[in-house]
Amino acid sequence: MRVLVTGATGYLGYAVVRHLTHTGHQVVGLAHSTPPPILPGVEWRHGDVLDPAAVEDALTGVEGVVHLAGLCRVREALDQPARYYEVNVGGTVTLLKVLDRRPDARLVLASTATVYGAPRRQPVAEDAPTDPRNPYAASKLAAEQAVGWQAATGRLAAATLRIFNVAGACADRGDTDETRIITRACAVAAGRVPHLDVYGDGSAVRDLVHVADVAQAVGCALDACEPGTHQVFNVGATPASVREIVEAVNRTSGRAVHVVHHEPHPAEVPEPRADTTRLRALGWTPLRSDLADLVLDQWRAERAHG
Repeated sequence: MRVLVTGATGYLGYAVVRHLTHTGHQVVGLAHSTPPPILPGVEWRHGDVLDPAAVEDALTGVEGVVHLAGLCRVREALDQPARYYEVNVGGTVTLLKVLDRRPDARLVLASTATVYGAPRRQPVAEDAPTDPRNPYAASKLAAEQAVGWQAATGRLAAATLRIFNVAGACADRGDTDETRIITRACAVAAGRVPHLDVYGDGSAVRDLVHVADVAQAVGCALDACEPGTHQVFNVGATPASVREIVEAVNRTSGRAVHVVHHEPHPAEVPEPRADTTRLRALGWTPLRSDLADLVLDQWRAERAHG
């Protein structure tokens, strides 16, 4: 199908665009300001997801939308909550209003596992209670709810992906967000960043998933969208402790990551793990999410572009 990808030039967007084009879709990429990378067969539109006219133009002839554009840093959100609601909720609402004139359209929304807060029961299933604890998580949950209510009208087929900890690299294009642990640990090993802050003894677990496997999940969710429904899917693959991640970076880089320990953060979830039964029922299988592969891909990207 003809698919619009918002946030197409971002870390996840680049992987999604590659996956969709490689699996036979015709992709339109919406880019806010960054010059788009050259990918064969992709049509590019420049515009802001908050601009109805730009969204209307980008959606011409489109049958599906993958909505990735948004803000995603927790600490920044604490300082700029209104901005996070404006972009994450407002951008989604702009899309929904335009899509309402295209009742056969499909929408896949990228969301976050942080909407669950600190669930006691692990692994976390999609029907677990939501409890967002920062403006970023709250804004993504609000976007999810807007999508759900719009789908309930019968004029939209929708799915939301609650992504846990994305990592790795796609075609040597790695993550640049150094608030994420593998990215920062590799930057420390390369000497660009002085140290890695670890809160607690390193036993806290992160459920990691390769960016290419997330892109595959997007394709599965897009195919599974059904009119009048809003399906929610967790996306995670490999639980690993902070200590295990640091040790993997040490082995891969041949260097010691300098760690600075702090007292455990009271709001930190010690072992968030994803129940991915729903997503796997669609045929999704993570292919590149082993810890060694995640670290190696990011390290190669760091050395190539760091």
